[in-house]
Amino acid sequence: MFALRRLPALFALLMLGAHFLRFAQTPLVLLCLALLVPLFIPRPWTQALVRWSLALGALVWLWTLVEDVRQRLAFGEPWLRLALILGAVAAFTGWAAWLIRADQKVGSSE
Repeated sequence: MFALRRLPALFALLMLGAHFLRFAQTPLVLLCLALLVPLFIPRPWTQALVRWSLALGALVWLWTLVEDVRQRLAFGEPWLRLALILGAVAAFTGWAAWLIRADQKVGSSE
């Protein structure tokens, strides 16, 4: 169960790394890849590190959503599909962070 609850976080970190790779932000790509290691270490501080990183990642997706929609509106291009996709990715990333937190609470009550 421990590994299954981390799969969404793994995918969210990989998507975030791909997003940073698109903009040639190599240090952030490497950080996303490095966060895959503490993701599977069952220590409270490593889980908190990954959880907060995913929360910041969800904010990055929301910022990207706002900026890209602004750009599309400025050029008179369609924007709704873009907003729905990036909103879903941001929600998925936030859900992945929540799953890690929920698992930590379950683990501490045993």
